[in-house]
Amino acid sequence: MRQLVQPGPIHPERVESHEGRSHRLEFSLQAGLSLNDALTRPLVAAGMQCAALVFHGGALGPFSYVMPGPPDGPSHVAYFSAPSSPPSETVVEVANATFGWRDDAPFVHCHGAWIERGTDRRGGHMLPHETIIARETTVHAWALPDVVISADPDPETNFTLFHPVSTTVMADSGDRTIVARIRPNEDITLAIEVIARRHHMHHAIVRGSLGSLIGAHFTDGRKVPDHATEVLVQSGHVHDGEAVLDMLVVDMNGHAHEGRLVRGDNPVCITFELVLAAA
Repeated sequence: MRQLVQPGPIHPERVESHEGRSHRLEFSLQAGLSLNDALTRPLVAAGMQCAALVFHGGALGPFSYVMPGPPDGPSHVAYFSAPSSPPSETVVEVANATFGWRDDAPFVHCHGAWIERGTDRRGGHMLPHETIIARETTVHAWALPDVVISADPDPETNFTLFHPVSTTVMADSGDRTIVARIRPNEDITLAIEVIARRHHMHHAIVRGSLGSLIGAHFTDGRKVPDHATEVLVQSGHVHDGEAVLDMLVVDMNGHAHEGRLVRGDNPVCITFELVLAAA
């Protein structure tokens, strides 16, 4: 399986996971707000500490994003392209986001695919503070009051990354849910199976998850050869302990590829943020 040598020491715990109780919420993105504020304000108002979010449709403008890129030097194995800002409204096809906290403020990490200039399908990492909601759409959130997602420096990758932190008291209502972070060079499908076994969750659904992979290998034989890709889960589940993932994969040119991942041949590049709910 493909591997990348990260710049820092290898952390011994390859998967972090914490259990909590999630609540299904729906709300509208408010036009005129930044993507960050539009996604986080309803969750903070509801008393939530973290969430996985999915939305389809709506439009953004102004809109800024970056794509996966080559390393910027020895301090990273991969980095980002220069920011791009389409000149007109951009229609969202699909986006997944993780809600957590950075510098004690609400923050979202968001990957998506969209249509630029009415014809060009692109994808990548949406910049949440620089992006403004132009047209509203409905957001679906799986939100937890009893697990915190915090952005902290990660010595292994030399990035500031989201990771889950358990709170002292588990909520007494909601659906049993696992919040996890998967570290580099771990196959994403096998890692999800490890998490399911750890928490005795033999049947589960992946909710709104995202991260990066070292290229991608699909079950129909197609491969994305780039060493860094930004990805989001379109659908995923665990059945009798075995995971299946249908993924949208964005390459270093911003092109979006879709397919089912080969089990055992799709390692994480920098990080993967996972929310796994009992089925």
